[in-house]
Order: sequence, then structure tokens, then C-alpha cells
Amino acid sequence: MRHLLVALAPLLLVAACATPSEEVAWRPTMIDGMGGSAYGAFLAGQGALNDGNGAEAAAYFERAETEGGANDLLRDHAFTAAVLAGDIAKAAALAPEGEEASDATKRLGQLVKGVENMAQGKGKDAHAILTGDGIGFPHRGAAALLAPWAAAMAGDVDGSLVRPEVRGDRVVDYFGQLGQAYLYERVRRFDEAETDYKALTGAENPLDMAILAYGAFLERRNRRADAVALYDKALAAQPSDAIIAAARLRALSGKSTPPMPSLRQGAAQVLIAPAATMLGAKQDQLGLAYLRLSLRLDPTRNEAWLMVGDLMEVAGDTTASRDAYGRPKLGSPEFATARAKLAWSYQNAKQPEIALKMAQEAAASGDHEARVTYADLLRANDRYAESAQVLSQAMGANANPDWRLLYARGVAFERSGQWPAAERDLQAALSQRPEDPELLNYLGYSWIDRGEHLAEALGMVQKAVAANPQSGAMIDSLGWAYYRLGDYKKAVERLEQAVELEAGDPEINNHLGDAYWRVGRRTEAEFQWRRVLTLDPDERIKADVEAKLTSGLGPKGPATSPRIAEH
Repeated sequence: MRHLLVALAPLLLVAACATPSEEVAWRPTMIDGMGGSAYGAFLAGQGALNDGNGAEAAAYFERAETEGGANDLLRDHAFTAAVLAGDIAKAAALAPEGEEASDATKRLGQLVKGVENMAQGKGKDAHAILTGDGIGFPHRGAAALLAPWAAAMAGDVDGSLVRPEVRGDRVVDYFGQLGQAYLYERVRRFDEAETDYKALTGAENPLDMAILAYGAFLERRNRRADAVALYDKALAAQPSDAIIAAARLRALSGKSTPPMPSLRQGAAQVLIAPAATMLGAKQDQLGLAYLRLSLRLDPTRNEAWLMVGDLMEVAGDTTASRDAYGRPKLGSPEFATARAKLAWSYQNAKQPEIALKMAQEAAASGDHEARVTYADLLRANDRYAESAQVLSQAMGANANPDWRLLYARGVAFERSGQWPAAERDLQAALSQRPEDPELLNYLGYSWIDRGEHLAEALGMVQKAVAANPQSGAMIDSLGWAYYRLGDYKKAVERLEQAVELEAGDPEINNHLGDAYWRVGRRTEAEFQWRRVLTLDPDERIKADVEAKLTSGLGPKGPATSPRIAEH
């Protein structure tokens, strides 16, 4: 989703500038005259709807209707819930038309009915709805993109080849031309199709969607060498693009030719761009609605499932997000990404065993992204030596790996006690990104902790703080650097500042206690250490603090491992 939003950014900006000043989202309102448990069910449904949980909301609204009777506003809410839950057939039946229903919901209802007619193969009815007056802002673009596909379903060849236009909407211009290319190919007007494909892929930074479409066209025309050249050019700009890499391998093998998308599949594809437009405008409900409509037309649309999963994860609907992430099948280009997201869902739910098992299974395929995800999860679970090993496998024989991989492996090496290897990776990463504050902080702190390159290291940490003056973690690193250098007064000043920014961090509070002790403020030092024990410290910090409090001798020994700044 992020890749598509970034790629679409210039188009979205122009589209936004041309957008009328009108309310985009449709929102629930209160219903008068509903009493007792029916009203309670309505309120619960509205809460679930606001949270993006359409399935739960639909159940509550159904109960409210059963117990309190139907009315236009309740139907409005039930329709919205059905759309967000992905029950488009039910939503089409509920599409509100009454006087009390909101205009925004009525307009969306027309789009939903148009899509449902397409899903049922009723192209003529769908085309009439999509080109009618009932669909207004903000759905004109989506309707315009769908209309040629509906015309094709209705057998109207001439109508299917009309390129859609919405004044000032470059998203419609771009994806309308992509749809036109497909539809030209469908009626065997290959020269005109290729003209469209070339126009879309010849510009700077073309979208993956257009590259894949043109490449598949070339493969179907038995021009595999041309397809490989197209994919090679794209991979030169985006070497880690797994989907284009998979297309290239397919073209090289010559074993299979990608089929033309069906009319339903083509219509589903053109809805992805309007969905991304809404998400880019922070209209998450409408973005989700468009994704659900796309999936009604093509339930195998993997990138739509990934986007739905992301939205559900943010909304806190873990069940729905995992269902979405579980849809891409093994062997599909999106499988590794989906598996990674699913694994992190379990990791975030404090189920690391399941997360690691999933990630390991995906990494066993050899997929680069899957290996990196597995390494990240191993590191998140303090299995640093294993993480470094997996990252080494991911880098392979690459003489100049990406700095992020070097940084991640450097951290894994350092945390597993392999400092020479860690130093080598961190320096290599910093050579690629000499101004990166994270790298400056980590390597600089490491040197200070070891008493090496002190002047250079202090300057590195100071530069990191200058780049992130509100980062409590980085300021803590600078304060701890002064502490290790014996400048306890400066250490106290910086560590107090860090605690103000990150009051709940046990590591920073522990450092401040040590600095207080060194300047003779022993009562305050003991207070800080006792506070650390209330902040859920890890076992290492807890043992260190308890030893200082028990012995009464204060801090001793070297500082802890360098910290990765998170803020």
C-alpha cells in the first residue's frame, strides 16, 4: 500500500487540488425514538463502525432493527457496516434511498449497486447506474473507471473502448488509459493497446501495475525477449521488487503465459487506485469500501487483501486483519509480504512462538523479504546470533549490501558479543549514510563504551542529538557518553533532559541514578533506582539496580550495550 501511495503521490496531489470542497466521508448520526436494548445495540454498532469493524457493527445494527424496528437512518448505518465488512451483496440490497438517509451514503449506495450488478454479470444494468446522475462526488472517478468494463460486459464494444475522463482527475486519466489498453487487447486491436501500454510505461518511474500489464501483453504476443527487457529496466530501478522479479522469471522460463484478465478482474484492478486515493486523503472508511468492492469483483486480488489487512490491524480488529493477511496463497508474489505481516501480528500479540514459526517457514522459500522479516523477528526476541546468520544468508554474495541490512546485522552481531564483525558492518553502513543519526548514535556510543576513538565518537553522538533534539533515547546516549568520559556534571544535565522526554524508560532512569551517585546526590540516586523497578525493566537492568540498592556501593563496571533510538 505504501509503495502504491508513494507512486501515486503526484497524481493524488493534482486530484486533491481539483476536488470540490465537499464532505467526503459518510459518518453515523444519532437515531431518535429508539429505546431500550435496541438503542444500546445501535450505539454499540456505531462504536464498532467508527472503529472500522464492519462485521461486528452489522451484527449490532441487525439486532437494533429486530428489536426497535427499521427506519431510514438505521438502514443507512446497516448499509455502511455491510460495505466495510465486505458483504457487498447485502449492502447493495440495503443501499439507502429514503429521505432521512444521508446524501453521501446514497451516492455510495449507487456505486455499490453498480459493482454488485457487475459481480452478477449484469453489465447493462451496471453501466446504466455507473453513468447515471445518482453517483456524485467523491465517487465519479471510480464510476468512470468502471463504466468501460461494464459496457464490455453488456457487449457494447464501442462503449468499452471509450477512455474515461473526469475533469482535472489525473488518477482517472492514468488508470483509464491502463483499462483502455486491456480492453483494446481484448478485442484484438493490438497496435492501439500497445500504444497505451508504451505511453504508461515510457514515463519516468512508471507504476508496477503498468509495467506488469505491458509485460504480460508482450508475453501473450510471444515477445518474451521484449518483456524481459522491460522487467530488467524496472528491476534496475527497484532491484528488490519481488513481483516484477517473479514476472521476469516467468518470461524467461517460457513455461506459462499470463492470461488476459477477465472483465471482473479488470474492473477490480481499476478500483485499487481510487482506494489508494482515499487512503492517501486519510479517508480510511472510503478506502476500505473501495477495497471491499474490488474484492467483490475479484476475491483473489492479493494487494487489496494486504491493504485491507493493514487497515484492520490499525483499527485493532486482529481477527479481520489476520484473515486478510492469510488470503494470498503460497507461490503468489505477495505471499512473502502477507506472511511477514501475519507473523508480526502474532509477535505484537505476544505470541512469538507462532510468529517465529510462520516467519521461518516463509524464509525457507529463499525469498529475500521473508528472510529479512525472519531476521527482524529473531532480533525482536533477543535471538541475535541467529538473526545475524539469517541476514548473512539474505545478503548472499552481494559485495555492497543495503545499509539497512548492514545496520541490522551490525546490531545483531554487537548484541551477540561479536564486536569486530559488528564494528565492520556499522562502519560499512555509515559509509553509505554518513549523516544518519541512528548509525552515528549506535557506533559512536559503542566506541565510547569501549574507550575507543573517544573524540570522534563524542562528536558522532553530538551530531545525532543535533539531528534529533527531541529524542530522549539519543540524549540519553549523549548523557551516558559524558558519564563514561567522567564528566558527571554534564552527564546529569543531559540525563535529566532525557528523563523529561522519556519518563517511563527504565534504562534512562537507571543512567540518571548512576550520574546522581557520581556527583554525590545519593538520596536522589537511590530514588531513581527504586523508580526503575516500577517501570517493568528487563532482567539485566533489574539485576543491576537490585545489586546497587542491596550493596549500597553505587554503580560499577562498564556501561550497557548501546541503545537504538526509537524517537
